[in-house]
Amino acid sequence: QVQLVESGGGLGQPGGSLRISCAASGIIFSFYNMGWYRQAPGKQRELVASITSGGYTNYVDSVKGRFTISRDNAKNTVTLQMNSLKPEDTAVYYCNGRTTLTSYWGQGTQVTVSS
Repeated sequence: QVQLVESGGGLGQPGGSLRISCAASGIIFSFYNMGWYRQAPGKQRELVASITSGGYTNYVDSVKGRFTISRDNAKNTVTLQMNSLKPEDTAVYYCNGRTTLTSYWGQGTQVTVSS
């Protein structure tokens, strides 16, 4: 059974930092390209950051220089370090793992940026 379980969301202050993680099980994690998506109320889900099985990263323009995605294949985890938080980063953040044949989603974790 495949599971992607996010953790670490919560309340952050503008200018502050939060870290969210995703623990994967039931897949050969090192084969998967991993991504973090987010969905704010009334908006479409968007890809925030991704990291390939080979470790190449990509970011949406709005988070470049502030967010960092990383993976630990030994621990089957992918992490999103979020710095210099802005209120517009408020959303439910979802972990995704995909290959050319399959795609799996976590249940999401709420990130709220507010003073």
